[in-house]
Amino acid sequence: MIALKLHTKSVEKPWGRTELPSIFPNPDAKQIGEIWFDGPEGRHLPLLVKYIFTSEKLSIQVHPNDAEARERGLPGGKSECWYILDAEPDAVLGIGVKEPLSAEALRAAALDGSIEQLMDWKPVAKGSFYYIPAGTIHAIGGGLTLVEVQLNNDVTYRLYDYGRPRELHLDDGVAVAKAVPYPMAEQIFPAGSAARMLEGADKPFTLDMVAPAAGESLTLPEGQSWFIPLAGHGAIDGQDWRESECWIVGGRAQISFAADAQALIATC
Repeated sequence: MIALKLHTKSVEKPWGRTELPSIFPNPDAKQIGEIWFDGPEGRHLPLLVKYIFTSEKLSIQVHPNDAEARERGLPGGKSECWYILDAEPDAVLGIGVKEPLSAEALRAAALDGSIEQLMDWKPVAKGSFYYIPAGTIHAIGGGLTLVEVQLNNDVTYRLYDYGRPRELHLDDGVAVAKAVPYPMAEQIFPAGSAARMLEGADKPFTLDMVAPAAGESLTLPEGQSWFIPLAGHGAIDGQDWRESECWIVGGRAQISFAADAQALIATC
């Protein structure tokens, strides 16, 4: 069994924030939009975990599935999920469109900006959870702090970016987009919940929320897991862990909890 704390990487974004949660110091007041947890040098992990901090809407975008990505010479597609840690009162997520659109109508809406009004902007709050399969047109709104777990393939097709001077990818984006309403209901997992959040033969990984009491321990399942502590502290494989970290663990590792805790565990 191996337990390895992943490297933390801060990524500046035009829609990021200078004020971050206290667990993520930002002494230089950079406009941080994402904090990534990278694997060891030279090792490409199948999942990528990020914290995301937004002050403005992210681009309206879409990701291909594995087959579509490989047709384009890429290693694989991308599906992802979002767990909301904090949200301003008017925070929203754009997931799917209100009514089905043809490829021609989607392209036209992306070009003239009307896609922003056609998106289904869903109000969200702390504890909201959504799974975003490949092909789903989506955008994260402003005023949010969330954890994203995704397939670790760097492939994003921007359809619209509110006039920001960044490249769009309309040909590929329109080709892979499923321009239909999002079919899944919002799920809410309040702090202190313990639940299976994501599973199924059509899902690329499972995701669990755990909330052990102080003094408890748990054993991770077989395979490779990502341990994402959101609160509390404890030990894993003789090493101390705390919130703000992410660990990759192989085998049936045992994790102990020295304080009331909440964590996400992704397994693939």
